[in-house]
Amino acid sequence: MAHSVSAFQAAYISIEVLIALVSVPGNILVIWAVKMNQALRDATFCFIVSLAVADVAVGALVIPLAIIINIGPQTEFYSCLMVACPVLILTESSILALLAIAVDRYLRVKIPVSYKSVVTPRRAAVAIACCWIVSFLVGLTPMFGWNNLNKMRRTQELNASHTEFVIKCQFETVISMEYMVYFNFFVWVLPPLLLMLLIYLEVFNLIRKQLNKKVSSSSNDPQKYYGKELKIAKSLALVLFLFALSWLPLHILNCITLFCPSCETPHILTYIAIFLTHGNSAMNPIVYAFRIKKFRTAFLQIWNQYFCCKTNKNARTTTAETGN
Repeated sequence: MAHSVSAFQAAYISIEVLIALVSVPGNILVIWAVKMNQALRDATFCFIVSLAVADVAVGALVIPLAIIINIGPQTEFYSCLMVACPVLILTESSILALLAIAVDRYLRVKIPVSYKSVVTPRRAAVAIACCWIVSFLVGLTPMFGWNNLNKMRRTQELNASHTEFVIKCQFETVISMEYMVYFNFFVWVLPPLLLMLLIYLEVFNLIRKQLNKKVSSSSNDPQKYYGKELKIAKSLALVLFLFALSWLPLHILNCITLFCPSCETPHILTYIAIFLTHGNSAMNPIVYAFRIKKFRTAFLQIWNQYFCCKTNKNARTTTAETGN
């Protein structure tokens, strides 16, 4: 049976589709830039690619699934759970990628001489693989049993229902708030965010000390190195800040739901929090384009090589054919 969509749901779906249309091409452009530009091949940009892959998946997979959940079709419990889990996996992947980026930037300023021998491409690849493995384990924990199945069964028994166990598929119906707050937020979101904050504070402190120390140096190379590191660190710290700003409101609402069951949260706040989490995936390419020169150069190179010049070439060909 077709499920009718209200005007409010239509507006929600339109905004989600718009976010996906910005997020997917933008993050594909980030991956493309790293692939084609040799200057973007160090460990930091490999971790940025991992983050971009997660953001592409948010636009291409999570947003369509979120729209399905918003419509609330009637499904079997574990089918609904499979629809709800990808966002948990990709959120954790983004957090761990940001943590890896922060650690990488710390090592670049702490041990600049031996950095390349410590952070090898192989070790970076292993770190990325470990981040994704942990993300799948954390995100799929509800599939292993920490979910609302027993609560739903008790409710069904109380209602004396003997029909097939089918539910209206919504996130809070299948995902336990205890899991979301105690395990997901208090263990796998908040501590990494606080750790990254401390790491970036130390990175800025180390850079400041080195810049002050090298002011009187006859060589400009250390000054140039740490100046460049400062610019990149500021840009990546901004990415972290935007991530925290986008995700903390939804987790705070989850805490209110768990610790204050009688508190009524306006639906509009929940929708705004959801838009922020999904919109975060579209923000990073914009930050890279405006804040990191290597990315800006690579984006312009892609535009000129594959789009702008191609258009001009086609125009010239058409003009030549018309002239003939």
